Amino acid sequence: MGEPAESLPQTIDLAEEYRTSGVDEVLEELDRELVGLKPVKQRIREIAALLIVERARKAMGLSHETPTLHMNFTGNPGTGKTTVALRMANILHRLGYVRKGHLVSVTRDDLVGQYIGHTAPKTKEVLKRAMGGVLFIDEAYYLYRPDNERDYGQEAIEILLQVMENNREDLVVILAGYSDRMDRFFESNPGFRSRIAHHLDFPDYDDDELLAISEGMLAGQNYHFDDEAKVLMARYIELRRSQPHFANARSIRNALDRARLRQANRLFSSATGPVTAEELSTIDADDIKVSRVFTMGMPDSSEGQS
Repeated sequence: MGEPAESLPQTIDLAEEYRTSGVDEVLEELDRELVGLKPVKQRIREIAALLIVERARKAMGLSHETPTLHMNFTGNPGTGKTTVALRMANILHRLGYVRKGHLVSVTRDDLVGQYIGHTAPKTKEVLKRAMGGVLFIDEAYYLYRPDNERDYGQEAIEILLQVMENNREDLVVILAGYSDRMDRFFESNPGFRSRIAHHLDFPDYDDDELLAISEGMLAGQNYHFDDEAKVLMARYIELRRSQPHFANARSIRNALDRARLRQANRLFSSATGPVTAEELSTIDADDIKVSRVFTMGMPDSSEGQS
């Protein structure tokens, strides 16, 4: 039986609920961590508002049921999907919708076995680890391979669907991947579409946002561009975005790793005496302009990824 009506609160201050839950801190952290993504951040705020209202309704004895919180994140690589999933897990935990608030990130290989009898225990072990938190399945469409009759992905899908329906109060599943491939995946697996309540599309970053991301990444490691290097980095971004295998912030991170490598070698090879903290912290034009993006018009890595 529920609580007597007279013992239930008659009013609830939603703004106070928002503050005391700490959700505002998580959203502020998300703003600091990720440049841009305004539509995504707005949708996360809307979901948080829904959860706060649902919690208030429960506290006041109004009819309610646990909202369906499974989600679909679509967008190109490097657009912040995993970071947002981490913050979403934190929000769900702070509001009492999951017990632990941890994130378990997996791909097909973590769920699907290679022989009969292998898939079910693998999938169930992942689900066991994820219970009380969020299960993030990247490139979820690879679970379904209709062209291979010996593929065991369908078994993993059936187990996932059952758990998503029966354990809604203890597990949130987030599927992620390219938008067009996820659309085809849902067409082939309508059971997933019916269980997904929230679809968030992550846009690509524009040039200015990517430059801001690069400066933020450097600052996080106590580096910075000099003026000429910043201009060259802006040009690098413009050129690199038009090349194959560009992965947004992921490609920028890889480019900066190579710039730091060049800086270290430049300092080491030219040092004739002690170096200053400023020299150790500065990425200059020479560390950027030798990129193959400028010299050969090719992605600046042996894998062609960034």
